[in-house]
Amino acid sequence: MTQTPHSAADSELSQFRVKGEIPVPALINWLSAAAVPILAFFAWRSSQHGDNLNASVLLVFSGLLALNLLVFLGFRHKTLQRRGFISLITVLFTYLAVHAVEDGSAIIWLFAYPPIIFYISEARVGVFACAGGWLAVLFLFSPAGEWLFGSPYSSSFRISLVIVLAFEMVTCYILDQSRRRSKLGLLKLAAEFEYAAKHDALTGLANRREGLTQLEGEYQRYLRNGRPFSVLLMDIDLFKTVNDQHGHQVGDELIILVARTLASGCRKMDTIARWGGEEFLVLLPETTLAEASASAERMRAAVATQSVQTESGKTMGVTISTGVASIRGSESIDRLLQRADEALYAAKSRGRDQVCIEAKAAR
Repeated sequence: MTQTPHSAADSELSQFRVKGEIPVPALINWLSAAAVPILAFFAWRSSQHGDNLNASVLLVFSGLLALNLLVFLGFRHKTLQRRGFISLITVLFTYLAVHAVEDGSAIIWLFAYPPIIFYISEARVGVFACAGGWLAVLFLFSPAGEWLFGSPYSSSFRISLVIVLAFEMVTCYILDQSRRRSKLGLLKLAAEFEYAAKHDALTGLANRREGLTQLEGEYQRYLRNGRPFSVLLMDIDLFKTVNDQHGHQVGDELIILVARTLASGCRKMDTIARWGGEEFLVLLPETTLAEASASAERMRAAVATQSVQTESGKTMGVTISTGVASIRGSESIDRLLQRADEALYAAKSRGRDQVCIEAKAAR
């Protein structure tokens, strides 16, 4: 079953709660716990006036609300709790209005319905429930309703209640939409902050902190199942010279170009992080040293085919040097990165634009 944009947004918002906001299940529990003694009190009042039917019905509703609360506490089924509560209060408020409980004054409890229904349910459910409730009140106060139920309400009371109830429902809808828009805005803002905290602003790649997080996660998986992984440390050759001769704008274009080339040459399961100014880390899960070396060579060759335009209109090529290392035994992540860095230094020392594997494995 496909979700509409509104229902999808409501579903997304239901998973997000701002600090200090009461969760829906907790609110329903609180309302149920408060309603049980209140209904019992009015049941007692009805019995005192000899109205045993109303007393019995109110006690039944009190028991059903208590049962709904206990079922939730036992099974923690949020959807069942919410639907049960909405059904019970809808029938209860209808009964209070139709049977003119407490000499008809109990109908004022209808004003509690709109804010509750909008808060604990989707916006669409709130609109339909309130519209249906208002039409039901309008019918109750019509000549047909008066003939069927014999309601004791005066004409002026009926007119005032219908108008004021409609006003409250519209107001609750407007406030609820404002609340939902604010929450959605906060949710989007949180997602943007989360993305910014994990990604490099210039290239869109993972930043160093996120790279370390992914590396730590892969390391823990390696300790559990023994599957190897490898890392590549890459550095753009002669980058300082490019910045000094052509400016930082060309340097940034060069970094972006290399980042895109590396991303296009990696698997979905790999992680590419901007490790430093012109340095990149590539994490290759479940990859041996030989496989990692072959991947690094493909990426080096792909980068070597790229070029950027300088401000003078000249075409400038780009190359990278790469150090390759694969996890060994129970060594630490720091030691793994140190070996990759040593291999990168060796690639630079041997003339750049090449791939070198970790020294011990090379012998």
